[in-house]
Amino acid sequence: QVQLVESGGGLVQAGGSTRLSCVGSGRTFSTYVIGWFRQAPGKEREFVAAVVYSGGGLYSNDSVKDRFTVSRDNAKNTVYLQMNRLRPEDTAVYYCAAGAPSPRLMTTGGYDYWGQGTQVTVSA
Repeated sequence: QVQLVESGGGLVQAGGSTRLSCVGSGRTFSTYVIGWFRQAPGKEREFVAAVVYSGGGLYSNDSVKDRFTVSRDNAKNTVYLQMNRLRPEDTAVYYCAAGAPSPRLMTTGGYDYWGQGTQVTVSA
């Protein structure tokens, strides 16, 4: 069982930056792949990025890869999503999730545990 708590959301101006944190519980946290998803009003939850045990990152597309960086500190049971050059279309509730390594890491079905989400609002 893993419990996840996100923090770091808020209101940001377009072009600005913010860093989200995801703190996990349990001694096995470091063995999980941690993914970041987001959900805008009226839209489905979509994959943003994920980080494996070694710190290697996976991103949804080049636009995200050019602006966002996912990282983890296993000693602190914490995963980060650094978001730069934010755009209004990045506005969403951001969720972190934990799952075992699998080919499904870019889908919600690849994760077993979810945080409660944190709102990021980017103003134009």
